[in-house]
Amino acid sequence: MKSNVLTGLKQLGLEADDEQRLRSLIAKPQGMILVTGPIGSGKTTTLYAALNEVNILTSNIITIEDPVEYQLTGINQVEVDTKIGLTFVSGLRSILRQDADILMVGEVRDMETATVAVRAALTGQQLFSTLHTIDAPSAITTLGNFGIQPYLIASALSGVVAQRLVRRVCPECRRWYTPSPTVLRQLGLVPGQQEGPSGPAPTQSRPWQFAYGVGCEACYYTGYLGRTGLFEILRVSDTLRHLITDRASEQAIKAAAVREGMHTLQQSGITKIVQGATTPPEVMREVYL
Repeated sequence: MKSNVLTGLKQLGLEADDEQRLRSLIAKPQGMILVTGPIGSGKTTTLYAALNEVNILTSNIITIEDPVEYQLTGINQVEVDTKIGLTFVSGLRSILRQDADILMVGEVRDMETATVAVRAALTGQQLFSTLHTIDAPSAITTLGNFGIQPYLIASALSGVVAQRLVRRVCPECRRWYTPSPTVLRQLGLVPGQQEGPSGPAPTQSRPWQFAYGVGCEACYYTGYLGRTGLFEILRVSDTLRHLITDRASEQAIKAAAVREGMHTLQQSGITKIVQGATTPPEVMREVYL
C-alpha cells in the first residue's frame, strides 16, 4: 500500500479547460462520476486525485477498494475481502447505511454493484467509480448492459472521464522535426489548414513541428521520461439526459457532447503531440484503433 498520492488534478496532465470541466463535476453534491479506460490507464490515480480535491473536514468520505492502493489521510478506506464475504456489493450496501457524503467504489464490474451504485447516486450521495470502456459515451451503454434503465442512468450520472496514458518526451533530450504529410493526414492535420485542436494551426510557410527524444542519461536513452494522460470528459447536461432517456446511440451522445465542448481522446492526443509532450506513435497506439 502506498502512502503518497497525487496532490491534485494539476498533476494528471489535463488541459486547462478539461481540468475546469472535471472540477465542476467534483463540485456537484451528488451523482455518479465514472472514470473509464483499459487496465493500466491510470483510472485509480485519477479517482484519488479527485478525492484529494474534496474538503475532508466537511465531507465524510468512505472508499471500498480491491486492494487499497494509497492511504488517504482523513478518509475511511475499506478493502474487499471475499474470504469473509466482504465484496463491493456487500461493502457498498453497508456503507449506504452510514452517514457518508462521498463514496468511492474501486470498480463497477457487475449488475449488482451497478444497481447499488446508481441507487447511492440517486439518494443524495456523490459516488466515484471506474469502468472498463473504450471511451466516455460507451460507459452509458455498459451501464445499460448491466440492466440499469436509461432514465435511471440519466438521473444518476453526472459525468464520465475516459483516459489513456502515453509516455512523455524526455525534456532533457527533446528535439523538434517536421512530420511527413502521411503522418499529418493520419492525425487529421493537413498543412495549410486554419485551425488545429488547440487554436490556429501552422501553415505551409510555417510547418507543423513535432517532438521526439534522442535519448540521454536522464531517460536511460529511451527518449521518454514519465507519462502523461489523455482525457475525454463528458458532462451529462440536460441535452444528454434527454438523449440517454431516449436510448440514443453512442454516436449521437458523443456528437452532442462534442458540440457542448467535450474534447475526444483523439483530440487530447493531438494536442499533446502539437505541444511536444508526446509522439504520434504513442497516441496512435492508445487511441487510433
